[in-house]
Amino acid sequence: MDLEALRKYSALHPKPAGLTLQYGTAGFRSRAEQLDHIVFRMGLLATLRSKAVTATIGVMVTASHNPEEDNGVKLVDPLGEMLHPSWEEYATQLANAEEQELQKVITEICQKAAVNLHKDASVFIGRDTRPSSKKLSQSVIDGIQVLGGQYHDYGLVTTPQLHYMVCCQNTQGQYGKATLEGYYEKLSKAFMELIKQSHCSGESQKHLKIDCANGIGALKLSEMKPYFPQEVVIHIYNDGTKEKLNHLCGADFVKVHQKPPGGLDMKPDERCCSFDGDADRIVYFYKDTAGHFHLIDGDKIATLISIFLKELLAKVKQDFKMAVVQTAYANGNSTRYLQETLKVPVHCVKTGVKHLHHKAQEFDVGVYFEANGHGTVLFSKAAETKIRQLVKEEKDDEKREAAKMLENMIDLINQTVGDAVSDMLVIEAILALKGLTVQQWDALYTDLPNRLLKVQVADRRVIDTTDAERRALTPPGLQEKIDALVKKYKLSRAFVRPSGTEDVVRIYAEADTQENADALAHEVSLAVFHLAGGKGAPPQP
Repeated sequence: MDLEALRKYSALHPKPAGLTLQYGTAGFRSRAEQLDHIVFRMGLLATLRSKAVTATIGVMVTASHNPEEDNGVKLVDPLGEMLHPSWEEYATQLANAEEQELQKVITEICQKAAVNLHKDASVFIGRDTRPSSKKLSQSVIDGIQVLGGQYHDYGLVTTPQLHYMVCCQNTQGQYGKATLEGYYEKLSKAFMELIKQSHCSGESQKHLKIDCANGIGALKLSEMKPYFPQEVVIHIYNDGTKEKLNHLCGADFVKVHQKPPGGLDMKPDERCCSFDGDADRIVYFYKDTAGHFHLIDGDKIATLISIFLKELLAKVKQDFKMAVVQTAYANGNSTRYLQETLKVPVHCVKTGVKHLHHKAQEFDVGVYFEANGHGTVLFSKAAETKIRQLVKEEKDDEKREAAKMLENMIDLINQTVGDAVSDMLVIEAILALKGLTVQQWDALYTDLPNRLLKVQVADRRVIDTTDAERRALTPPGLQEKIDALVKKYKLSRAFVRPSGTEDVVRIYAEADTQENADALAHEVSLAVFHLAGGKGAPPQP
């Protein structure tokens, strides 16, 4: 380790006094001006991780759906997955070490994780369109170079594109070509193969309006347009040329506020969707002829994909185990529909993509989506091999055609992580193949009315949960209070959980009517405020 270079560069990226940040599901997120030392150190950490696993590691500079003034950084593991939990701890230690302790902390990580500093290291870097991202990604490069790592800077990419590149690189191209062209070609080819079988239902079905949150999604969709077939006509809105990133638009805004984004004019029954700021989430929406807004969130996306996959799996007649993985935020009626109507097993896990991804890996076909629109489908190695074999060898026409469609689904879905572009193409293909309008899709089941609230608290750690975050263990008396409140309303449930990123407690409530869901959410928020150390004024209805 070149201590002189480490000292010199570390001084160029000084840590502000008293600042401590925690590496969570989304990596580090903060105001952009507080992150320079963090991203430099994540350049160091990515290099160490690469040496430890002898593979390429990714570093993505983004704060996803946060305001434009924020930024963040997260690491991508060799197969495009999220950073291993033991290394999340190293990330937090390294980020919060004082200047003079930096070398000591690096040495400790090397000992604990058996890192050989003489090994080669390779890191892929990507960034979103925030004004601060370019300078921050330069600081990542400083960190990589201090420890003698090699790097490839992809520049402006969506988060899922970087995950894809890392996976391609480490599978020696088995997953695809580690270039943007490779990504566009793989997805568009699978998409075109899939929709060959569709009997396109008229001109209006071709059109899709896309709100790109004034982010990276707009740039990448524009690049991909030449690869799209005539069957799909996309119209890009909120492309970043006029307004600020994520301001009154994007998947998070649409989901939380249950209303259309600014900057997109919607006519009745037009199919629209929103990406988030780094294009790893997607939600659909439309306005009916009476002018009412309808949101189609991650739960309904998972349901549509599950219907399609279940039909294909039945046709290939293999004994594949399929399941849907949800979190406590999934609408109660979506769970009911999947289990009772579709007869697909549903599993509930803690909030956070890594928990969903991990559980989905247990099945031959694991569909997971968070209600916020982040999700994907995982196919086991065995299932994928069998499906590709059937395409080549199956004599029965119907079985072979179904296997071919499954093979195209495998290639169209970005299995490394939720990907708005890939998920959008999957949805568009399924709607075309099944001849479904957005209204028919929406009508599969009706969401129970629900409400999300948050309460500021002095310390979010006072709340501890169990049963996939559906029950509160602490503070004492809180769960009993919630149980009593839930009993007052029909078809109701409610839960509370500490935020992973800020000192707030998130509250979710659903009930038979919007009025009751709102009332229940408010009453639970008051209970949290009084029992869990609320800050400021009590919540108002």
